Amino acid sequence: MSQHTKTLSVYRNWQKKLVEWKADLSHLIYPNTCLICSAETSNKNIQICHLCENDLHYTQFEKFQDASKLDKLFWGRIKVEATYSLLYFEKEISTQQILHGIKYQNKKNLALEMGRRIGVNILKTARFKEVDCLIPIPLHAKKAYQRGYNQSQLLAEGITQTSNIPCNEKLLKRIKHSESQTKKGRFKRWENVQNTFTLDLTQLNNYQHIALVDDVVTTGSTLEVCVREIQTHYPELKISIITLAIAK
Repeated sequence: MSQHTKTLSVYRNWQKKLVEWKADLSHLIYPNTCLICSAETSNKNIQICHLCENDLHYTQFEKFQDASKLDKLFWGRIKVEATYSLLYFEKEISTQQILHGIKYQNKKNLALEMGRRIGVNILKTARFKEVDCLIPIPLHAKKAYQRGYNQSQLLAEGITQTSNIPCNEKLLKRIKHSESQTKKGRFKRWENVQNTFTLDLTQLNNYQHIALVDDVVTTGSTLEVCVREIQTHYPELKISIITLAIAK
């Protein structure tokens, strides 16, 4: 082996070790953590640890041939083309932790990851393959300022990353700062969101099929009001609904 070859080999070995040391130092300063529970994970490609992953309550709606619970929720209320929720929501399970982290703990990466998972699943069903655009349910400007982001928009952006369906956050605008829906019954929820949204008619861009994106659906009042507002102006426009979770 020539001296040049030996020198090159030594240089490459040191270069490899330097890369490994940098990675170890980076992991020490910025450890890989689970997006849900924040526990440290050894693999940088693992977004959610195995314990949290095993605790997720998936709906499996992408495998349904018959109507899902979310489909039935809107029967007799509004016309929707397709619906999808990734997870079931119940108190004291991981889905509640996910929703709380996304809405109140600034876990933007968690919202994006959940959106990416939704994007992968909706492409498994033909009903979503012709969707032209994703429309996130907007926050009122005051709440958006306080929170610093719109969790529904982050979910939509995550869906875009794995489905390539574009997102338009300008079509719907929330013009009324309504009270929290958390402790309200179905009628009160519906009453609370009346005259809450308006439509920017310049943003429809000849869409044929759009999908509204929200974080969680319980009674469906907010989504119903949004669909009715859009269909008032464009009754022939196909509208689908996508949420991260649905109350079980």
